[in-house]
Amino acid sequence: VQLQASGGGLVQAGGSLRLSCAASGRTFSSKAMGWFRQAPGKEREFAAGISGSGRITKYADSVKGRFTISRDNAKSTMYLQMNNLKPEDTAVYYCAADAVASLNTVLVDTVRYDYWGQGTQVTVSS
Repeated sequence: VQLQASGGGLVQAGGSLRLSCAASGRTFSSKAMGWFRQAPGKEREFAAGISGSGRITKYADSVKGRFTISRDNAKSTMYLQMNNLKPEDTAVYYCAADAVASLNTVLVDTVRYDYWGQGTQVTVSS
């Protein structure tokens, strides 16, 4: 599986961005996927995850109520809609996918994911 993240950019606090993660290669639709982020000098952290079926989602407390993860299995693409962005959301955002089919499981640990995209920079100015 190859993952290509896009949609990052510079936005003012309170603004919105929509990230996309396009997958190619092996079967996409059954795999759990997630968005992680890494700010300068900090470890990579979980932001949002979605099950293979798309029916189950989880969010980090810091983004709950502001971010929405979704997927379109027909297009092999995952999305992260980010609203009411804050300066502390500034980070490189990475998408990730598991290698094993998991229709109803959301993974929150980096070590559980097998494939990673290249990352897209999100910068929120105050």
